Order: sequence, then C-alpha cells, then structure tokens
Amino acid sequence: MAATTPAGSTPYYFVPGPSRHPAMVALGMFFVILGAGQWVNGAGWGAYSLLLGVVIWLSVLFQWFRDAIAESEGGLYSDRIDVSFRWSMSWFIFSEVMFFAAFFGALYWARVHALPMLGNLDHQILWPDFKAIWPSAGGGATASPAGTVEPFQTMGPWPLPTINTALLLTSGLTLTIAHHALIANQRAKTIFWMWITVILGATFVGVQAYEYMHAYRDLNLKLSSGIFGSTFFMLTGFHGFHVLVGMLMLLFITLRLMKGHFTPQRHFGFEGAAWYWHFVDVVWLGLYFLVYWL
Repeated sequence: MAATTPAGSTPYYFVPGPSRHPAMVALGMFFVILGAGQWVNGAGWGAYSLLLGVVIWLSVLFQWFRDAIAESEGGLYSDRIDVSFRWSMSWFIFSEVMFFAAFFGALYWARVHALPMLGNLDHQILWPDFKAIWPSAGGGATASPAGTVEPFQTMGPWPLPTINTALLLTSGLTLTIAHHALIANQRAKTIFWMWITVILGATFVGVQAYEYMHAYRDLNLKLSSGIFGSTFFMLTGFHGFHVLVGMLMLLFITLRLMKGHFTPQRHFGFEGAAWYWHFVDVVWLGLYFLVYWL
C-alpha cells in the first residue's frame, strides 16, 4: 500500500495511496455468497465457489494487515491515527454488544413472554397437554405438543461450563499481567504471559467443542431441540466463534511481540485485542449465568 506521505516523516493524518485490497475483498465475498447460496440449494459447484472466496478473502486480509503493520512500524501513524483506531475499535465492540444483546433479548422474550403466553388459558383448547415450563426438555413439557421435538436433557453448569468460566477469567488475568509487563518494557515477561493467554483461549475452544459433542451424543440436545436448543446453540456458538477470533488476534499480537513490535508508549494493536478479549469475558459471564444456571 503506497503512501502519499514522504518517507521518514510522520504525517498529521496518514492517507494511504490507491489500493487493490478493498476490491479484492469484495470479489472474495462475492464468491463466498454466490457459492454458499448455490451450495445450500443443491448445486455441488457452490462448495468450490465458497472455498475460492474464502481463500481470496483470507489472502487479502493477510496482505492488508501486513501493509498496515509495515505502515505502523514505519512511523507513518501519528497520534491522530491512534485516536481514530481507538474510536474505530470502540464502535466495533459496541456493535458486538448490540449483536449479543439481540440474542440475549431473544432468550428473555422466549422465557418471559412467549412461553407463558402459549401456556395460558386461551391456548389450552389448542394444546391441552402443553406445560409452559423452562427448560422445555421432555415430551408433553416441550413447546411441541405434537411431538416434533425429541426429548432431550439440558446442559447444566457442571463441570464443562464452569471449567470454561475459570479458563476465561484466568486468561483475562494473564492478559492484564502481560499488558502491565509491556508498559514496564519487560518484553520477555509479556511474551510469556501472552502465550499462556493464547493457550487458555485455545483450551476454551477445545472444551466447548467437547461440550457440543457431549450435548449431541449423550443429551440429545441439538439445534432443533425447540426454543431451548436454538437459543442455547445460538448464544454459545456465536460466543465460541468470538473466542476463536479473539484467540487468533492474541496469537498474532504475540508473534508481533516476538518480532520486536510495540513499545511501552505505543501499542494500540495490543490494547485493541485486549479490549476485545475482555469483552468476550464479560459476555461469557452473562451467558454462563443466564443459559446454564437459570
């Protein structure tokens, strides 16, 4: 990405030169949407289009991030750019808050409004055997009196969700230790605690994958298990994806630290990833209480 600013000087506000990256990302996403749409409608070639789009998208992201890192390490980003990055990350996390708020809202509405309404006197004529209880785990106690939802068992907080809670809370602590070590210019200590954080995040993803296998194999809890199954997998699945993304962000930050990037005074790449990780921690606490305990 060519810059319009002379080399060796820090601009008041950095303006990059013309770049192919936005157009290439759009091209990759076109093949992703085209392939996904055709694949789910039975066209076998859609899978190859989807794969091509993902490959294009990931390769462009790699090049784009590489160029941005080179610009940052080359001293082209002034304090105004740092402020714009902070605002951008803040708004991104706010959008993620609204994303999860919608899903928590769906869970709240189903439990507090929709389920009691279906069990009131007005609906007893239609579904005389329906029992408006949560969680709706068994035949006759499910939101499917016709028996279209198979009986299932719910996922309690012990032991896997509690183990994952401990993992995430511990990772937030290790990340904070790494941040303070970076501010103190203790690079080796920072890298050590960052690797611990990455390992904890990867372990969380592994435990959740095992939890899903346990749910399908032993509890018969599936995405099709009524409103409980759909909200359970919607909330935990999207959160697990965010943990995976956050773990990858921290991994790349750790690799950059090992290459000598970031200083005690300028390290927003580190801070932005840390903000995201702490957001993921907070969302999990709400999810752990509302989904697994209540």
